[in-house]
Amino acid sequence: MSVREDRVLRPSGAEGIYGVVDKPDCAAIIAIDNGFIHLVQQYRYTVQERCWEIPQGAWESSPDADHLDLAKGELREETGLDAASMTYLGAQFIAYGFLNQTCHVYLATFLTQKENQLDSEEEDLITRAFPVDEFERMIIDNDIKDCVTISAYGLAKLKGLV
Repeated sequence: MSVREDRVLRPSGAEGIYGVVDKPDCAAIIAIDNGFIHLVQQYRYTVQERCWEIPQGAWESSPDADHLDLAKGELREETGLDAASMTYLGAQFIAYGFLNQTCHVYLATFLTQKENQLDSEEEDLITRAFPVDEFERMIIDNDIKDCVTISAYGLAKLKGLV
């Protein structure tokens, strides 16, 4: 990740500065099987809370990795799940007002449990499966606040896949 300030010329002719966070693309995975969705929870330093969210992440050491490989890898790393089917739902911008990262959204189905492979930054991560209706209630009740989780699930629902 890098942070930079670009000098810009606004349409009015006024000069300004624009802050940009550069990050490699990430993947977000909606892992659903038998009416259950698999979520992860970890402490998020920026908001000082433990938060439930769908598995997601980027490979900073391999920023040009294929996003399907990234999605499969993040799913296995965080949950220990392998998916027989990975359906690409599309690309979303997370916070394009300051971040240039693209998030590739996948629906993972026909899941098999293996062992997770957490990296050192995820040592406090836990995973749990929730009934889909309970997960939706968690969104409505504001127990889930992660915009990637909510928008990815909304995309899958609007496409009629969940």
